[in-house]
Amino acid sequence: MTSADTDTDTATPPGAIMSAEMAEQPEVLRRILADGTPRIREVADAISGRGPRFVLLTARGTSDNAALYAKYLVEVLLGKPVGLTSMSTTTAYHAEPDLSDCLVITVSQSGGSPDLVASTEAARKAGAITLAVTNNADSPLAAVSAFHIDLLAGPERALPATKTYTAELLSLFLLVEALRGGDGSAADGLPDLAAQVLARRREVVELAQRYRFAQRLVITSRGYGYPTAREAALKIMETSYIPAQPFSGADLLHGPLAMVDNVSPVIAIVPDGRGGQALQPALDQLRARGADLTVVGQAHEVARTGPGFALPAGVAEEVQPILEILPLQMLAYEIAIARGLDPDAPRALAKVTETH
Repeated sequence: MTSADTDTDTATPPGAIMSAEMAEQPEVLRRILADGTPRIREVADAISGRGPRFVLLTARGTSDNAALYAKYLVEVLLGKPVGLTSMSTTTAYHAEPDLSDCLVITVSQSGGSPDLVASTEAARKAGAITLAVTNNADSPLAAVSAFHIDLLAGPERALPATKTYTAELLSLFLLVEALRGGDGSAADGLPDLAAQVLARRREVVELAQRYRFAQRLVITSRGYGYPTAREAALKIMETSYIPAQPFSGADLLHGPLAMVDNVSPVIAIVPDGRGGQALQPALDQLRARGADLTVVGQAHEVARTGPGFALPAGVAEEVQPILEILPLQMLAYEIAIARGLDPDAPRALAKVTETH
């Protein structure tokens, strides 16, 4: 989350800031592709020269979901082992792991949370190659990291992160592509496709009415779509206060499916590719149980289910999450508005969360 001034104008209509920042996403994606790619490639070349054998990802909140996406990218595209850091092992327990030959990537919109900074400092002292991915080049996190990638998203004022999340996804994809010697061309059409998705807001307004009085939600996916499920659940919880539980489709079958009945609302993100194929057993079970199912993803799955949001076809699976989250950001916004809430300023939250 950014460290920009977060005071909102009392005359501003509820949700106006979040709405404007969602609309900025196509331009942010264009900016990263045009202006951010050279720096990302420079960083990737320097890291490749040091030959890391494995990767650790460090993040909180929305950025943690972006880090999970990066975990899939590194494991699938680079074939390197990846872990998600437990920061308390160093900040609370003062563990001193040997991180020689390890690349530690810390993802944070603001780069200001003390535990992220302390964990990264500890990793660097332990021999790690440290990389910060932030929206603030002057942040404490950038200062303690050996390398830094700027998200170039501009100030983000709404408490729910939207444009910085998709900026993180694209930047992390371009980084992994550069590390493996790819050209990143799978991302070339994303800005225009994102604009097309965001222009379909009326479809999302209609979907939101299904969840105006919901008491809980289940959100599921597999593969590259699973981080999207987690981020969608977080956005819905922080904007409309509906308990939303994200599950891998595989984990859903290992017990939680029992809580789903014909009045239980479920949102399934169905990627076009292997993740969507892997999700089919869960979709079959949900349909058999008569679940109130909405699909975001493949057009034929939306047509089979009924309500949903079909995403553009022909997009490489590894970059589909950048488009998948857009209708779900809009859904979180529209549910909050329908419930009479202000998604710009969720209760009990601050833009920069300082955990230790």
